[in-house]
Amino acid sequence: MNGAYPELRTARRSLVSFGVYLLALAVVLLAVPNVLLALFGIPPTSEVWIRVVGMLVAFLGYYDVRYGAVADRRFLELSVHTRVTVPAFFLAFVVFAGAPWQLLLFGMVDLAGSIWTRLSLRGTSPSLAAREARP
Repeated sequence: MNGAYPELRTARRSLVSFGVYLLALAVVLLAVPNVLLALFGIPPTSEVWIRVVGMLVAFLGYYDVRYGAVADRRFLELSVHTRVTVPAFFLAFVVFAGAPWQLLLFGMVDLAGSIWTRLSLRGTSPSLAAREARP
């Protein structure tokens, strides 16, 4: 992890860890998606959409792993903002679009990761973002 701003070390670690989870999930979604779907009681599919989701998850995981290790406070905060909304979207998909309830389990992983990052940022100085903005 980057030595600059060591007070962000734990927050960065949380984002990199989440990125590793996403990359592992992506491999499964790309290679053997129906194995994962069956584990959660979701009907199997032969449509390409599940692999498209795997590709997108891989891209997000790549960003989190690569940039998470050196991320500034702003990026870490943005990652919290987006990940904390995932359970709300998944709940809406379950309630209004007939998605299987097991989708909420994936949302809980996002929520847990965002809480870890947020709590890690709690002890750091908000003025850190201003210092990092300087060239």
